[in-house]
Amino acid sequence: MDLGAHRVVVNHEDQYSILPVAHAIPQGWRDAGFQGSKDECLARISELWTDMRPLSVRDAARG
Repeated sequence: MDLGAHRVVVNHEDQYSILPVAHAIPQGWRDAGFQGSKDECLARISELWTDMRPLSVRDAARG
């Protein structure tokens, strides 16, 4: 296993983060389906996470 590899994780509020693949995914987070270098994961997050507001705030704003 490449200890330098990371994965993208996401929580119930659609907030993204990265985590080394060697670490267990914490409760409340799930695998977002992307692994790579730290820079690749951060680039993927910038593509996916275009609205920084938590999901509950976005939903409330929609009415």
